[in-house]
Amino acid sequence: MRILFIGDIIGEVGRKAIAKNLNTLIDEYRINLVIANGENAAGGFGITPKIAEELFEIGINVITSGNHIWDKKEIIPYIEKEKRLLRPANYPEGVPGYGDITIHTNSGDRVGVLNLTGRVFMGNYDCPFRFFKRELQRIKSGVDTVIVDFHAEATSEKLAFGWFADGEVGAVIGTHTHVQTADEMILPKGTAYITDVGMTGSANSVIGMRKDEIIEKYLTLLPKRFEVAKGHPVISAVVIDIDKKERKAVSIERLQIKDGY
Repeated sequence: MRILFIGDIIGEVGRKAIAKNLNTLIDEYRINLVIANGENAAGGFGITPKIAEELFEIGINVITSGNHIWDKKEIIPYIEKEKRLLRPANYPEGVPGYGDITIHTNSGDRVGVLNLTGRVFMGNYDCPFRFFKRELQRIKSGVDTVIVDFHAEATSEKLAFGWFADGEVGAVIGTHTHVQTADEMILPKGTAYITDVGMTGSANSVIGMRKDEIIEKYLTLLPKRFEVAKGHPVISAVVIDIDKKERKAVSIERLQIKDGY
């Protein structure tokens, strides 16, 4: 079973890059399931129902998110109905939406996708470690593997969670920082891991946003509304191979596809 996980999609640049290249990637890597983090797909902040539908239509099977999921208020009634758009599962009880889903691949396999957020520098979420331990058997029930989007700031928290989940899930994929790390590996008990899969957006930017505005913010400390950078698209992703009989990952390949240089 082969799964493509696409890093945080940033604005129109990221959406267009995926729309242009996704079918080629699916064919080239013989992908059975596509997961993408889409919490910044709408102008760099949040996601709208229209954009979520566009991403599903081009071939993304599950959209994960993080702390920006509520930035566009119109997403609230949509996320209450659309189970393929996930918000972090460790939000407090009663928050709209779903934190995990079981989905069939194009090869008939069943994959559980779990979205969690870290707490270090992130906010007062429920403990992702304890949530995972408490809900693990329910999430694993009847599936061939589980893929976790761990949306967090601190590399130490991400790595600690990877070791904590080793052997229990097929992959722990870090998101949120938008900078792809070079530490992809298979942990000893068979879980694929990367600290951050990176972003899909403009490489001519600071984490997807116009670099001149970010620099001005650092120079002046004045409030500034950031805008998504244009041009120089890059797709950051990983391809994960899962042996469903052994319920273990056998490989993880890091991708960075630059289009427009």
